[in-house]
Amino acid sequence: MPDREAAQDQALRAAEKLFYSHGIRAVGMDAVRNASGLSLKRLYQLFPSKEALVLQFLSRRDRQWRQALAHYVDTHTTPEERVIAVFEWLHTWFSEPDYRGCAFINSFGELGGTSPEVAAQTRRHKQAFRDYLVTLVTATGRPATLGDQLVLLAEGAITTAAITGTAQPATQARDAARLLMLTYAQHNQAHPDVGQ
Repeated sequence: MPDREAAQDQALRAAEKLFYSHGIRAVGMDAVRNASGLSLKRLYQLFPSKEALVLQFLSRRDRQWRQALAHYVDTHTTPEERVIAVFEWLHTWFSEPDYRGCAFINSFGELGGTSPEVAAQTRRHKQAFRDYLVTLVTATGRPATLGDQLVLLAEGAITTAAITGTAQPATQARDAARLLMLTYAQHNQAHPDVGQ
C-alpha cells in the first residue's frame, strides 16, 4: 500500500484529470477511485469529503500553474520581455490538446455559489496572478493600473480560448499588451511629470 503522500499524489493526479476534463459535479468519488487505483476507503481516509479533494486539487493546480508561468517568464531578460512572456506562455497553454480553460473559473462556475471555500480559493488564485503581473509591469517603470488592464486581457484570452478552441486569443492579447505598453511609454516621454 502506498504511503500517505504517494497515495494523495495518486488520487490528486487522477482527480485533476477527471475534474478538469469532465467538470467537478460530473465526477463522483467512484470515478476517482477507478482512475487512481485506490480503494474508496483509502480515498476517504485521505480526503474526508469530495469538497476536501476539490480544494486540494485547486491548491495543487494553483501551485503548479503559477510555478510553470514564473519558470517560463524567468527565461526572459528585460522587464518588457518578461511582461510579454506571460502572453506567450498563455499561447503554449492554450495549445495543449486537453485545454479546457481555467480550472478556477470552471470550479467557481460550478461550485462558487455553494462552496465559500472554492470561491475563496478562486479569488486567491486570481489575486496572486494579478499581483504577479502587476509586479512585472511596475518593474518596467509603468504604473500598476497598466498591470490591472493586462490582467483583464489575459483573463479574457483564457476564457475566449476555452470557448473557441483556439490559441489565437493569446496572440491577440499579446499584441494588445504590446500596444498598451508602447502607449504608456510614449505618454510618459511626452509628459514625464505625469504620475510622479
